Amino acid sequence: MTKTPFIPDMISVHLGAPDSNSENVTLNFQDYIKNVVCSEIYPTWPENSIRANVYVIVTYALNRIYTEWYRSKGYDFDITNSTQYDQKFIKGREIFGNISLIVDQLFTNYIRRRGSVEPLYAQFCNGTTVTCGGLSQWGTVDLAKRGYTPYEMLQFYYGNDIDIITDAQVMTNTPSYPGTDLKLGIIGNDIRTIQVQLNRISRNFPAIPKISEVDGIYGTETEAAVKAFQSVFDLPQTGIVDKTTWYKIAFIYVSVKRLADLNSEGLSLEDVRQQYTEELVPGMQNIEVKNLQYYLAVIGAYYEAVMPVPITGYYGSQTENSVRSFQKVYGLPETGIVNRMVWIDIYRAYRGILESVPIDDSVDVILFPGRILKEGISGEDVKRLQRYLTYINKSYPNIPAVNDTGYFGPLTRSSVLAFQKQFGIDQTGYVGAVTWNEAASLYSDLKYGFDKQPFQNPGFTIKEEK
Repeated sequence: MTKTPFIPDMISVHLGAPDSNSENVTLNFQDYIKNVVCSEIYPTWPENSIRANVYVIVTYALNRIYTEWYRSKGYDFDITNSTQYDQKFIKGREIFGNISLIVDQLFTNYIRRRGSVEPLYAQFCNGTTVTCGGLSQWGTVDLAKRGYTPYEMLQFYYGNDIDIITDAQVMTNTPSYPGTDLKLGIIGNDIRTIQVQLNRISRNFPAIPKISEVDGIYGTETEAAVKAFQSVFDLPQTGIVDKTTWYKIAFIYVSVKRLADLNSEGLSLEDVRQQYTEELVPGMQNIEVKNLQYYLAVIGAYYEAVMPVPITGYYGSQTENSVRSFQKVYGLPETGIVNRMVWIDIYRAYRGILESVPIDDSVDVILFPGRILKEGISGEDVKRLQRYLTYINKSYPNIPAVNDTGYFGPLTRSSVLAFQKQFGIDQTGYVGAVTWNEAASLYSDLKYGFDKQPFQNPGFTIKEEK
């Protein structure tokens, strides 16, 4: 639930009740819809009735996938074929020609409640032996005979405040879990997701404290909320969002929002808004490209096969070639584009370098410590930053000196903001790779002389291309 819905290219179906020892079948989503429609209704029904049922069947499946209804519970499939839980699917069944043609036209369309983002939990039943609060399959036959259009049928059963979203993008479905643990100092859209979810969960579970600023940065408030959530739901209270905690948060969020319910509270655009660029591509120019270039510059200094790159903030041919070289070394498709998974691998490689380099008191200019420093965070890296700022103050008195307490308080934030303003860096008040590199480089220049920075790798310097 970190993005707007899409049509998955594949879907995994469990052939039985969720806990049954049955096989999973993975197949093309379009073929799955054809199978279910042929299994649920008759090809001889009026075309408008068939179309209304296709919309519903597509939407129901998308709701299961989008909310990760089964995967968030630890299952390795997207949906079951048990009509007690989901919709009917018969492995290897015959597909009727007219239904196949209609599904080809409609499988990228789904129903959404107006003002919400997620596909509607489009509950349905046959309307004869079983009735429910959603669509009646046999009822659509009567409505079609009375001249109802497919959309009017859907309004009849689900209300007038629904829209049909058309031509949704078809793409590969990947698990929402980012593949790496989230902890203090990490930044990104995944952090914003858990902040939004924990704040909503806290309305039902007041023992979980509110996170005052949903900013996509894993600060001390987020850590405290995660620990409280873990306590409430009997998980190890680490303050780290691992795979188990991620999916437990997702499951409880879906439950309290009733996203898998016909009367869902709904997801707003703000709930799923992305704060940071999801994909970095050639031609872009922003702070996130600078962060990328910093990591690649460091990795390139330690791994000969990865091309180093200047930190300009512009994603040009040098950056593209550097990305391709990284992808080649790590066995990834050589696209020259940094998507979510490539970014995670780049960060892992950088963390590996950090962990392999010993740091002692004799070395006072070091690489970015790998976590975002913001107000409320403590540690030796905060103390080192404070020393940089205080030394820089001797030459730039408009940048306030701060005591090296190791605690990032309001005075440190004011000094960071002044530093960022002085050197044309986005004035965020927190310290990421770019601000750290600028501060460490300037400190080194002022204390040791230009181009004499004692980084851990001999002769390794990172200077922004002017």
